[in-house]
Amino acid sequence: MINRLRLYLPQHKQVNRLPCNNGNLKTARLILMADTKDKAKAKSAKAKVQAEPKFSKETYMWWFESMKLMRRFEEKSGQLYGQQKIKGFCHLYIGQEACAAGAASALEKGDKWITAYRDHAHPLALGTSPDAIMAELFAKATGCSKGKGGSMHIFDKEVGFMGGHGIVGAQVPLGAGIAFAEKYNKTGKVCICYMGDGAVRQGAFHEALNMAMTWKLPVIFVIENNGYAMGTSVKRTSNVVELYTLGESYDIPSEPVDAMEVESVHEAVARAAERARAGEGPTLLEFRTYRYKGHSMSDPAKYRTKEELEDYKGRDSIESVKATILKNGWATEEELDEIDDKIKQRVADSVKFAEESPYPDPKELYTDIYVEGDYPFIMD
Repeated sequence: MINRLRLYLPQHKQVNRLPCNNGNLKTARLILMADTKDKAKAKSAKAKVQAEPKFSKETYMWWFESMKLMRRFEEKSGQLYGQQKIKGFCHLYIGQEACAAGAASALEKGDKWITAYRDHAHPLALGTSPDAIMAELFAKATGCSKGKGGSMHIFDKEVGFMGGHGIVGAQVPLGAGIAFAEKYNKTGKVCICYMGDGAVRQGAFHEALNMAMTWKLPVIFVIENNGYAMGTSVKRTSNVVELYTLGESYDIPSEPVDAMEVESVHEAVARAAERARAGEGPTLLEFRTYRYKGHSMSDPAKYRTKEELEDYKGRDSIESVKATILKNGWATEEELDEIDDKIKQRVADSVKFAEESPYPDPKELYTDIYVEGDYPFIMD
């Protein structure tokens, strides 16, 4: 694996409002959404036959390894959940890997990350040990949250991952607060704050955007729009279906991103980070992505068609990166298979580690509640 790279890219440009000459803004937005999807498909197909890749061999190889690790880890997590070795809630990231990998390669060490409950992949992209995450899923003391957080509350301060959060939208004002701390302490670091498309219906989302722009906070708000808030299409919950336009009410530079392409994710996050570090404030990015599995392990995802699922699988970000690597002769099919085999073994090792780890001591119920203090009446 390579160190994450920060590449300097062209200055971000503010997106314009949607054109609508007939006054029917909703219709114009739906047309644009369909048009954007068609253009994204054409762009993806063209990218696969490009003679010159956008980034270096090292970057593409890191993307391949990073996203493969996420994919294999999540596949194993789903399998273990079915065996009842992982219990409680469990939300898989399969299909959305580029959203985490592309951002990780664009940001710097020391930048902060925060997300919702679909949170296994982000810390993996940052370098958290698969052992620690798997142990957390098993509710073991060796987990990164000491076995007390479970699937929805992964934390790893050492790599800058400030947690997964189980309450919809709750992490958005926290992300703004983290960015406030970075600005106040003059660290030069940024916070990237992920949320699902359903979270933008929360009042806290709008409050956080307003304060972030008012105070020019170094925060990158990312909407991971996988098309469905649980099982409800965004088209059924809002008159505004281009979610990135929500930032315009607060004069926040905003743009849609084809998040099935890891290159596009990297470029958009790099632009946003450059703005934030320059003191220009927040950016709102709408990552248009897709989850191959249901909302959670209990969701059969019957609200979508097989054709829709297969369409997105045909644009799989891992396969796209693999095609670029092979086309440029950076690795052979056999070498990539060998990398995949090592990743599978690494995930298998994490399962063994989790199974052999102890459960937390019952006294751990009373720790990590307050910042500091001595409570002998509890610990006796």
